[in-house]
Amino acid sequence: MQKSTPEEIRHRFDNDVERFSNLETGQSATIDAPLVLDLIVRAAANVTPGATRSLDVGSGAGNYTLKLLEALPGLDVDLLDLSAPMLERARERLAHVALGKIRTVQDDIRSVTLEEETYDIVVAAATLHHLRTDTEWEQVFTKLYRSLRPGGSFWISDLVQHESAALQDVIWTRYGEYLSGLRDDAYRDHVFAYIEKEDSPKPLGFQLDLLRRVGFQYVEVLHKNGPFAAFGGIKGA
Repeated sequence: MQKSTPEEIRHRFDNDVERFSNLETGQSATIDAPLVLDLIVRAAANVTPGATRSLDVGSGAGNYTLKLLEALPGLDVDLLDLSAPMLERARERLAHVALGKIRTVQDDIRSVTLEEETYDIVVAAATLHHLRTDTEWEQVFTKLYRSLRPGGSFWISDLVQHESAALQDVIWTRYGEYLSGLRDDAYRDHVFAYIEKEDSPKPLGFQLDLLRRVGFQYVEVLHKNGPFAAFGGIKGA
């Protein structure tokens, strides 16, 4: 199957703002979304307690940045997303709590230019699975590594593939049961259909190795449940 183009993905998210605007539940199709949000924010804040600027890649309606501002209220925040309506909602929500500057950028992480050593914290939630080739993955991880100041950190929450086909079948069956229990079999089929159409996740091992290869001094896994993982890298000081 030919995967969705960035424009097709943008169009779907333009029309799905409300589902991504709940700080308490996060995206319900993601297992343990609230737990992972809390873990990543705590990790980022503890690794760089003096952080002054962050980047939210694929920010959606701003859940991760909203939560990050609870821990680090003085941050200047940059939000990057394909969808203008998502960015508008994020700015609206952040305006009530942000003490620092808010900057929104409608662009693709593959094409946007990021200044080197600009950010203390970068987060990317449920977005990097839209990367396609190994070259794209390496270019994006390298770009984000270089955008971090020394001692900064990059945290990912995402859908991951499994290298063993037998294990992938076990995990995917379990995820299908989760989705059916959350709503019904029709919802499971709906989620599976857009994952098949839009997403091209990489194994967790591939991404951990890539974090090391592009230069991160420390690489850590915070959580994994089924086909979802939270992990990241810390740049040397």
